[in-house]
Amino acid sequence: MTALTLSTAAAPGLRADAIVIGVGKGGKGPVVAPGADAVDKAYDGRLAGVLETLGASGAEGEITKLPAPAGFKAPLVLAVGLGAEPKDGDTYDAEALRRAAGVAARALTGAKKAAFALPLADAADAGAIAEGALLGAYSFDAYKDNGKDAKGKGPLGEVALLGGKPRDKEYKAAVERALAVTEELNRARDLINTPPNDLDPEAFAAVAQTAAKEHGIKVEVLDVKALEKGGYGGILGVGAGSAAGPRLVKLSYTHAEATKHLAFVGKGITYDSGGISLKPAGHNETMKCDMSGAAAVFAAVVSAARLGLAVNVTGWLALAENMPSGSATRPGDVLRMYSGKTVEVLNTDAEGRLVLADALWAASAEKPDAIVDVATLTGAMVLALGSRTFGVMANDDAFRSAIVEAAEEVGEPSWPMPLPEHLRKGMDSPTADIANMGERMGGGLVAGLFLREFVGEGITWAHLDIAGPAFNEAGPFGYTPKGGTGSAVRTLVRLAELTAAGDLG
Repeated sequence: MTALTLSTAAAPGLRADAIVIGVGKGGKGPVVAPGADAVDKAYDGRLAGVLETLGASGAEGEITKLPAPAGFKAPLVLAVGLGAEPKDGDTYDAEALRRAAGVAARALTGAKKAAFALPLADAADAGAIAEGALLGAYSFDAYKDNGKDAKGKGPLGEVALLGGKPRDKEYKAAVERALAVTEELNRARDLINTPPNDLDPEAFAAVAQTAAKEHGIKVEVLDVKALEKGGYGGILGVGAGSAAGPRLVKLSYTHAEATKHLAFVGKGITYDSGGISLKPAGHNETMKCDMSGAAAVFAAVVSAARLGLAVNVTGWLALAENMPSGSATRPGDVLRMYSGKTVEVLNTDAEGRLVLADALWAASAEKPDAIVDVATLTGAMVLALGSRTFGVMANDDAFRSAIVEAAEEVGEPSWPMPLPEHLRKGMDSPTADIANMGERMGGGLVAGLFLREFVGEGITWAHLDIAGPAFNEAGPFGYTPKGGTGSAVRTLVRLAELTAAGDLG
């Protein structure tokens, strides 16, 4: 992974492959952002004019390269657009810094070292730039020759944050936090991008066990026999058609000073063919990403442990492979869930809610202060919110608002969604307690209502449908790569931090 350092060195004397500076979009052209003073001075104060001549406007994500001025040890200046120049007295917000740093890091693929001279007013800015650079430098090349991209280049080797204060406790803490969270988020991306022939439920569980041992997290893995003994009919029903048996992984991080307990539940369908209700061609090629929710939960629990947060966090990874075969669950079958309720399966491609239902009930048994589940659950949510925003549903409006605010704080677009009571009737079944399908319109909301049925009484719960932003099929943007994104990891970590600080619930 890309290395990160705080540096007090002056830009001209730092040995690096490039100096990264920020450019804002002003009313009359590009504006050189704070942090680039030394570079601007070397251009006799005319850097903005030079950039404009080269076509730069300061628009978000714009990249302009120019030779470094005489006297600089780095040969290249890379100017990255920050977007609209802040109003008088304001500074660039954290997300603008994250995105700019991510764009710059990706543009410098193949470089050994880059010095980032972006606006850095305090430790929070340092953390944001570090996050953006480390996430933007991400590349999944495990299956490519020599671990390099198509052009034979590896990711940016090192990021030096100019203007940082290596001996300042707040700066050090901000950078250490960024390192911990981005390393785990990038591990989640790796899991999402791993082909399903190499990541079945057993393999995912093994990764979780290894990480848990490394970071002092208690881990329990229920295999097929244990799931059968426990009566986990939802997870078993989904995994019945696959030669790779399902697993339920419980990760428990505890802190001696914790007074609150959060439970995170993740959908982990390591490959989703749709089962007997087979997905059509064009809809199954990226279904290795259907375990993104479990990857997010896994990353969040490990991040909480690495940060030493004073909150108990339990992660539940509901892992299965949804395949058609002679032993697969059929439309019309009835499953008896871990809660004891029966579910008529009308569509085997609505499988995520079945594995989550068992895990939600298991999580509820421990009476946590709140449960948050994360899942690539419905195409309906993608139709509603697009490919970059996840939906948030909850049985408590204040908790839903808190999650949306936490997501906004860390730069993850989300939107509050309702749970309309009239949609519940559509899941009535003449055969079982409930069906796994309801009205077609509002399908994402129907799925949320289904999950609510399996949350213990009196427990605060929220559901994050990350079907849109979990896997980026378009080109990279900001610090987001093509492929697995690690959506919801930073929101979950922020929720844990707020809970530990006593600012949530």
